[in-house]
Amino acid sequence: MPLYKTLNPNSQTTVKIWKITESFDELKKDIYLRPECEARVSRMKSELHKRGFLSVRHLLAEFGYTDADLFYDDNGKPHLKDGKHISITHSFTFSGVVVSDTNVGIDIEKQREKIGVIAHKFMAYEFEYLDKKDTHYINKLTVIWCIKESLYKLFATPGLSFLQHTLVIPFMMKDEETIAWIDYNNKKHRYQTTFFEFEGFTCAFALPS
Repeated sequence: MPLYKTLNPNSQTTVKIWKITESFDELKKDIYLRPECEARVSRMKSELHKRGFLSVRHLLAEFGYTDADLFYDDNGKPHLKDGKHISITHSFTFSGVVVSDTNVGIDIEKQREKIGVIAHKFMAYEFEYLDKKDTHYINKLTVIWCIKESLYKLFATPGLSFLQHTLVIPFMMKDEETIAWIDYNNKKHRYQTTFFEFEGFTCAFALPS
């Protein structure tokens, strides 16, 4: 399947999502990879990971980029050679890329009940406004995780903790947006976050506010 969804949250930012229905060979057919990326794919044991990697390259092509336009810094954060900001995600059968003139982070996660078991590991403040009896409880946990993962990718700073340094302001699922903060090294950073659901998955992305 080609491009699944395109969003333009503002004039400087575009989000594109790919639904991965193609085989590895189908995805590989029209994509050129640098030798180091070819080697990276060959080392991947999971067919799903290989297809996810290639689907991201198809998303890059949708933006007019190639594999050669992408590089990673020492903290593992992706960058584009033209100076635009980029963030990348993939989860099971979906992948996403956001490109912006400003710093940005994105995450996609499959909605699963087991997130309730590990919630205490990535949030504290948020428990104050969540209700475990809420029918949307798992959905809200997944939104919070996606937002915090987006912040982590955006900030790309060693030592940043979901639990200790990030928080998400109360929200309702129908809002599809909320404010989130990073409080790190005595400095507070405010972000506008957007989230939405599709086919049992949640996507969130964060931009400076």
